[in-house]
Amino acid sequence: MWVNNNWKDYEVIDTTKGEKLERWGDYRLVRPDPQVIWDTPKDNNEWRRKNGHYHRSKKGGGEWEFFNLPKEWQITYPLFTSHNGEKFLQETISGSEVRPIVNELKFNLKPFSFKHTGLFPEQATNWDWFSRLIIKSRVNNPGKELKILNLFAYTGGATIAAAAAGASVTHVDASKGMVNWAKENAISSGLKDAKIRWLVDDCKKFVEREIRRGNRYDGIIMDPPSYGRGPKGEIWKIEDAIYPLIMECSKILSANPLFFLVNSYTTGLQPAVLSYMISSALSEYDGKVESDEIGLPVTLSGLVLPCGASGRFIASSFVSKQ
Repeated sequence: MWVNNNWKDYEVIDTTKGEKLERWGDYRLVRPDPQVIWDTPKDNNEWRRKNGHYHRSKKGGGEWEFFNLPKEWQITYPLFTSHNGEKFLQETISGSEVRPIVNELKFNLKPFSFKHTGLFPEQATNWDWFSRLIIKSRVNNPGKELKILNLFAYTGGATIAAAAAGASVTHVDASKGMVNWAKENAISSGLKDAKIRWLVDDCKKFVEREIRRGNRYDGIIMDPPSYGRGPKGEIWKIEDAIYPLIMECSKILSANPLFFLVNSYTTGLQPAVLSYMISSALSEYDGKVESDEIGLPVTLSGLVLPCGASGRFIASSFVSKQ
């Protein structure tokens, strides 16, 4: 399992009875989680210090209950300032002019419908992975522009991580509100002038147009929902649509792509399924495919909360340098 241990402003404190207790900066939230099917004692005082509690309704959906929680606040992720990040930079860019644009990412949080806060912290393990690949590629190919495409880009966690590492990023999401939120995160992170193209568009239709235009990308990130609708009512169902989209995306990769990343929160898409799809679609490219669950450490139990799965393709020239 790929687990991120670098967060300082976020932690899963405890989990039980279908819920998880999280710390987001100075505030504690209780939110439902379908993976938490165990029933362990809820006797730690941290549960009683909650600032927000999302109650799921038996009829579907749910609503928030707040206790001295601001409408919006920020947390920071140490992309290159954790111990491992600093060590990576020392070993990789020694003697090079290559540097990250910024070393930390800042996110604007606010609770909104269907329990979300605007961030999926478990994805930081993927941000670390591809941002370091971008840095390594820039060191090996000085002056080359790395073009990254982020589909279903949400509030831009992956976008600003790639931009912070020095890539040129195209950010695509069907929701105008989410794209505006992502722009705010970029500004807060000191990336207002970074090379980011912000697009409100249906991801499938955008990729189809990019094929016709002949545009190419050195890396592609996709974080599709299990179910969703495009800006014109287009229906997305991941089991039916994910493999055709991966196949289409393979047509807009550069001749020697650096990476390809697919995330899934759907329990039916096991890591091996992601590996099979990526390997089949990217068979003509020289690289390695690997997939695994991703998770977050739980402070009180010392165990790991599963949070979905990721499938990764990495160029063969970088396989031995991980």
